[in-house]
Order: sequence, then structure tokens, then C-alpha cells
Amino acid sequence: MVQQERAARTRESVLRAAAEVFAEEGFVPATISRISRRAGVSAGALHFHFAGKQALARAVEAAALAAVHRITGQADAEHGGALQRLIAAEHALMRAVEQDAVVRAGFHLVGPAPWRTDPLDLRGAWQRWVESLLHAARREKTLAPEVVPAKVAALVVAATVGFASLGLKDPAWISRRTLERYWDLLLPRLTPGPPAPHQDGPLPHQDGRPPHQDGRPPHRDGRPPHRGGPGPAVTGTAGAGRAAGGEDAADAGASRVLPPGSGSGSGLPE
Repeated sequence: MVQQERAARTRESVLRAAAEVFAEEGFVPATISRISRRAGVSAGALHFHFAGKQALARAVEAAALAAVHRITGQADAEHGGALQRLIAAEHALMRAVEQDAVVRAGFHLVGPAPWRTDPLDLRGAWQRWVESLLHAARREKTLAPEVVPAKVAALVVAATVGFASLGLKDPAWISRRTLERYWDLLLPRLTPGPPAPHQDGPLPHQDGRPPHQDGRPPHRDGRPPHRGGPGPAVTGTAGAGRAAGGEDAADAGASRVLPPGSGSGSGLPE
């Protein structure tokens, strides 16, 4: 039993050392000698558990895929709405990229490679899950009718892989603040907006609010501009909130599904 436990610890040590080296250097420049030194074992001990570098890369990618499945499964179990689950999972995934070398290397290794002999595809698994959530959001009527789930899923995967890659050099790219800003930009374009104006009238404002015939912009809360004199009285709790300056349609859409504590930034790391 003791010998088995020692062997399991050695295998895990070698796996994590390989993940660190693959994440730092990539598959091609990485060497068995460097990985064994990082793990603190001999090359012979490494080969006892893994036939070579390709087997190591395969094992790292499989471990990273298992971690992604755990993250998506936890999001499905702990969060209600489909878009809420998507945002929560992406936050958790970027934390894993930051904290776990196996997940970090998994995203770095994906793509055509000699060690892949079956469809073990980290990006593909993430993309399929994202697309399934977008279809679920459509059934929940929280997805705008014009949104195409497959196209948005591809966009989310591209952003995820980009953040993970950029985060190797600059952790700001995988920070919570960066993801909050990203979703502040994307989410209003996914959720249903206000009703479209009549086709025969003037064009709507860029934020989707209906136009006013005299050309003057509305208030931030969507009320029409006053033509002179005091404005109409606003009563009640909801009215008081609007008088203080309610949220734009896009902000309102974002606040419905962003996780607690999310900010309202509008940019990504410079």
C-alpha cells in the first residue's frame, strides 16, 4: 500500500511538472530531462509512469478536460439560469487557468498534435457546453431572437482561449475585472432588448430606445425630453428610482444575470 501511494504521488508530481513546462515552453521545446528535473525524479522514474513526452502531453490534456467537466458540472448544479451558469463557469475556468498549471497547459496544448489519437478536445468540449447553454437560454426566453448560438459559442471559446493565452504573460487578462468588463460588453448583445420602433418612423437610438420626433435625445432613463417648463411628476418607489437616473437597457440586461459583485467596467486590459 505504501509503495502504491508513493507511485501515485510520483506520477502526480511528474504530471504537474510536465504541465508547468508545457505551459511555459510549449510542447515542442519541452524536454523529458527538464520535466524530470522539475518533478525531482530521474528520467527512469518518469518513464516508469509515462512512455515519453507524447504520453505526458496526452495525460495533461486529459486531466485538464476532466477539470473543465468539473467546472461546468458545478456551474450547472449551483446556478439557475443558463446565462448565469455560463458566466459563473467562465469565471471559474479563468481562476483554474490562473491557479492550476494542468488547466493552463491543457488550453496551451489543444490543436492538431501527434499524441491525439481520438477526439479528446478541450476547446471542443467547452464550445459544445457553451452552445448547449445558449440553446437553453433561448428556451428560457433570455436570449435575443437574432442571436445564433453556434456563432456566439465560437466567439466565447475564442475569447476564453485568448484570455488563457494572454494570461500566461500578463495575469490581468484572466482577472475577475477583465471578465466582468468582457461580459459587460457582450451580455447586452445577447439578451432581449426593448421592442423595436415602428418601421415607418425615424431610426431608433443606438441603444435601442425609440426616437423622438423633435430630434432631441431622451433622458438616460428613457423618458422623452421636456419641451419647456417643469417635467411630469414622478411618484412611487419605482418612479423615484427612475428620477434619480435609471439604468440603460443594456445595463439592465447585464444586471439580470451577472454574478454578485460584478462590476460595470467597459474596457479590457490596456
